[in-house]
Amino acid sequence: MSGQKSGPIHYPFWFGGSASCIAACFTHPLDLVKVRLQTVVSTARAKPTMLGTFVKVAKGEGIGALYSGLSASLLRQATYSTTRFGVYETLKTHFQPPGSTAPPSFPVLVLMASLSGFAGGLAGNPADIINVRMQQDRANPPHLRRNYSNAVDGLVRMVRSEGSASLFRGVWPNTIRAALMTASQLATYDEFKKMLLATGVFNDGLTTHFSASFLSGFVATTICSPVDVIKTRVMAGQGKGIGVMKVLKETFRKEGLTWVFKGWIPSFARLGPHTILMFVFMEQHKKLWRMLQYESSAAL
Repeated sequence: MSGQKSGPIHYPFWFGGSASCIAACFTHPLDLVKVRLQTVVSTARAKPTMLGTFVKVAKGEGIGALYSGLSASLLRQATYSTTRFGVYETLKTHFQPPGSTAPPSFPVLVLMASLSGFAGGLAGNPADIINVRMQQDRANPPHLRRNYSNAVDGLVRMVRSEGSASLFRGVWPNTIRAALMTASQLATYDEFKKMLLATGVFNDGLTTHFSASFLSGFVATTICSPVDVIKTRVMAGQGKGIGVMKVLKETFRKEGLTWVFKGWIPSFARLGPHTILMFVFMEQHKKLWRMLQYESSAAL
């Protein structure tokens, strides 16, 4: 017998994590600049910009500093993104209407993506803390620097000095952000892709994947920016007792409402390319898998 297998194709659980790790290798410097901007307190005289921060890091700390914390970023994607993509794709396949290749309705996709993001936020929280700390470390005064050599070293030293509970520091803003991010990123990508294909102008190719992922990145940045600022400041804080409410109180006291979309442009400058690369690589993973599945079926 020959021909493709019937029914929906089940893709490996790790595809999303793999695609996200590849994307992170390209966009890590932008993520580092975003973290630096979110953790600095603006004043009337000093309002750091994305380009200014980028140049400052490169000149003051060296070009290599733009990749500070890359190991933690990759560990975060390997835990956070693998979980959220894997759970989302599994739920999407499981609840797909019988005999249909179309995805579930958009409200159902949003619910699935939110649950998947929450799970991913929990799984990736320890690596996310180390990622933020390693990116921010060189901007701290020498006596406050942690000097983690890599992600694993950071996790071990954090547990030794702050206890195992520190692994879930900032977990609530992080999981809320992860749920919002996944709902506004994965669910909207599927919906934008479906809308573009429905016009009859686009086919299931690179142009569609690029367009849908660009729109998805814009939505995700706008929805997640305020939560992202708080999450970053909680995780970057020194010492114990740095909770969400304390950070919110201090932020409002010092900056008013201006913090809400602080770092939006660098966030989009980072999340836009990352979202595009992530989904493009994800679609290429899937395309290759379908080719391998077809060749395997045709050989039977």
